[in-house]
This record gives sequence, structure tokens and C-alpha cells, in this order.
Amino acid sequence: MAKGYLALILHAHLPFVRHPEHQDSLEENWLYQAITEVYVPLLLVLEALVEDGVDFRLTFSLSPTLLSMLADPWLQSRYLERLERLMRLAEKQTASIDLEAVFRDLATRYCEQFAQVRNAFLNRWHRDLVQPFRRLQDLGKLEIIASAATHGYLPLLSSNPSAVRSQVDIGLGHYRATFGRTPKGFWLPECGYYPGVDRVLFDRGIRFTILETHGITRAKPRPRYGVHAPIVCPSGLAAFGRDPDSSRQVWSAVEGYPGDYDYREFYRDLAHELDPDSLRRYVHCDGLRIDTGIKYYRITGKTDSKQVYDPQRAERKAELHAEHFRAGREAQIRSLASLLDRTPIVVAPYDAELFGHWWYEGPRWLNFVIRGISAKQSLIRLVTLSEYLEEGPRLQPAAPPLSSWGEQGFNQVWLSPENQWIYPHLRRAAAVMEQIEKQNSRRDALGVRALRQAKRELLLAQASDWAFMIHTRSTAAYATARTKAHLANFHRLTFGVSAGNLDSAWLSELESRDSIFAAELLNRAIG
Repeated sequence: MAKGYLALILHAHLPFVRHPEHQDSLEENWLYQAITEVYVPLLLVLEALVEDGVDFRLTFSLSPTLLSMLADPWLQSRYLERLERLMRLAEKQTASIDLEAVFRDLATRYCEQFAQVRNAFLNRWHRDLVQPFRRLQDLGKLEIIASAATHGYLPLLSSNPSAVRSQVDIGLGHYRATFGRTPKGFWLPECGYYPGVDRVLFDRGIRFTILETHGITRAKPRPRYGVHAPIVCPSGLAAFGRDPDSSRQVWSAVEGYPGDYDYREFYRDLAHELDPDSLRRYVHCDGLRIDTGIKYYRITGKTDSKQVYDPQRAERKAELHAEHFRAGREAQIRSLASLLDRTPIVVAPYDAELFGHWWYEGPRWLNFVIRGISAKQSLIRLVTLSEYLEEGPRLQPAAPPLSSWGEQGFNQVWLSPENQWIYPHLRRAAAVMEQIEKQNSRRDALGVRALRQAKRELLLAQASDWAFMIHTRSTAAYATARTKAHLANFHRLTFGVSAGNLDSAWLSELESRDSIFAAELLNRAIG
């Protein structure tokens, strides 16, 4: 009999990137890599569990920006073209007489992997990856929770309450339109909580959210169960806390599993060894050295002299690490159950993109974890957070503080010397949008379209991704350009409506490129 619960939560998110003006978009490649390396492998693992009769529960957060890209026929076609080029590159590698046999064997494995991904994407799911997620939720194996419209970092948008409401309302509306049901949970982008956002969520029917560890442990009064039981916020919203032990074993660069020397080396990609002609034909039309996902080496150690990747050895290590994780959670639950007057829960949230992209073996590890818990009559039962709440535990009232899962735990990542210039512009634009919404004026069809698009541009400018990239100096130039472009588009649109001077051709171009969210979700913007 289970003595405690384990809630595994995968947060899947990418910023909205769509560049029809480029033949080969560097940034669109973020989506294409994630489909090949993360979303399809994870879905294949989960569907195999269902087919094998393994009972499991898993929580997924799928951001509206990611869902919008996965459902976009144009991006679906572009992804398929990209995948087929990689398949041809892998096939070329298998036929290369210059490669040693061990590398040709690995190239053959990549051929098989890409073919499996293509078959699942094209023939099993007919290009629509939202459909298998929806089916798994309908089967009761997944609980998919909602999130903010464009992953805006809500604590720093809260100076304009209307901005927070828009992020939440459009995110919830998009969820209902996508999954045909009302969500019970809500993923706060970057786990960014501030006092008062709980009321915004609870008033919209949300029952729970997830906070970083100190968002619970520093709540007042101090929660007597730590992060191993949820608290109830002043509004009535339940808040679960991230368990630091289970997080450390997967996330930590020092202690975490993904850094094991037998696992595949992320940074040694074939693209950095190819000739310019191969890069132009198979990777990028301008010959840029962007990752292919074909990697022949294992981590090996802190050395530039890497050894060849051994898939069987890595598979065995993933199974050992899964057993180690399961045993660790059992020991944790056994200890907690002896101390608490209620059934403890271990909440383990991770970025989904860790599983398969950064940690190639991650989907296999997850498969072993779930099967191990199911097969060994573990002390642990996998649950969703809704299931835990449905059992009716009495929750301790407490008020969480401002918190996030960013470095240092508060706002520093999204409000730093590098990116602080963003927020006066976002506040000003949100105030303009709020004033427009209050006017409730009658407008012609072109004005209605322009204000809907202005709403899209403001939402896209608010994405937390841009501030994060600028702070970390990772594709900072692109993030800066995106922020400035969306804000400039917003002001040009709103000024054009006020002045009665709109460029319909330019508007149509914007609607085609920044095409996120259906018109009915944006109606509040037009009064």
C-alpha cells in the first residue's frame, strides 16, 4: 500500500517564433529540435505505457505559445522539410567511407530515430501533436494545466493589473478552445508568484498552482508540513511547493543524473565538423553551424578528448538512475510518513525540454521511473495534483511571499541591469491598451482588426523569454529586436486607429506573421 504520493510535472514551453520571411530561421529551429528530441519521444514513451497497460499519472503544462506553434500548419510543413533534410544527412553519414564503423553504426541509429519520429509525426498523429496530448488527458493518464498567454512574468507585469488579467484570461480561453474543458491547475510562468495573483486565478475557477520551494517554506504562518503538503492561499487557491531533493537529482549540474559521463555529450554536434557544402544542403542555406542533433560522443569527463557514445551503456545507466530515483523517493516518503499526520506528497516539476534535448536519455529515464513504480508495488503512488486535492485533505492557510524559480529565487533574472529598460515600455503600452478597452467605441472592420493585432503584439512583447535571453546574453540581440519590434508594432497600430490612418497591407502582413490567438480570444481589446 502506498504511503505517499509523487507528482511528476513537466512544463513545456517555447516562445512564439514564426518567420516566413526567412528561408531557414535560426530561431524556428528551437521548435523543430524540441519536436524531434523532446515532444515526439515523450509522447511515444507515454503511449507505449498505455499500450502495455501500465497505470500512471503525469502532469503537463503546455504553454499557449507552444500549443499555437504545434497546431500551425505552416510550421508543421516547415518542420517536416527540416526533418527530411536531417534524414538525408544521416543517410549520407551511413554511406561515408571516411567514417569508422562505430560512427556509421551510430549514424544508422540516427536514421532509425529520425524515421520513427517522422512516421509518428506524419502517419500516427497526422502532423498534430496536440491531439495525442489531448487523448492522454481524456484517458486520465495526464493532467494538462493551463498557463499565461505568452508566458509573461506576472510579478513584473502586476503594476498593470489589466496586463495580468489579459495574460491569464487569454491563456485560459486558449486552453478551453484547445482541450474542450476547463483547467483545474495553472502554471505560473517561471513559477513567478506575487501576493494577489492567487485571487486572480481563484476567481477564474483555478484550484491550484505550483511554487518554488521557498514560496512555501517562507509563507506566513510557516507551513508545518513544509513542501510535502499544499497550503491554501488567502483567496482559497491551493499552492504546492517544489521538493528540493527530487529536483536536485535531475537538475543539478554537480549531482544531477544528466551530467553522468556515460550520457551523450550535448555540445559536440556533427554540424561543427561538416564541410560548408553539407551545411548548406542539409543544415542551413547560409552554411551556418547550427546543431543537427547528430552527436557521436559521450560526456566522458571534464576533458576535450571525448570518447564515442555507447547507446547500450547509456541505456543501462538510465535504468540504474531511474531505480536510484525511485529508491530515493521511497526512502523520503518512508521518513515523511513517520513524521506527518497526513499522506505526504513529493512534487517534482521540471522543464520538459530537459528530457531529450539537454538530456538525450531523459525520456528513457522517465519510462524506467514510471514502469519501476508500477511494477514493484512501490510505497509511492503517482498522482496528479487534482487527484490529491480530491481526496479532501485539510489544508493549512498561509500567505506565500513573492518568489520564482529563477536564479536567487525572486525577480533578479527578469529585472536586471541588462533588461530593466523593457518594463517602462511594457507599462506604458499596457496603460494604452487599458484605456482603449475602457473606451468601448464603435469602430470599422479595419480598426477592429488593428486593435486585435495590437493586443497580440503587446502580449508577445510581454513574454518572459526576451528578458531571460537578454539577462543570460543568450541570443540577446534577437530577444531585444523582438521586444522592440512588438512594441513598435503596437504603438503604430494604436496610433493608426486613433488617427484613422491604417496601412491595411502592412496589417495583413503582421496578422500573417504574428498570427497567435484566434480573434474571439482577443475581443476584449476592441471594446
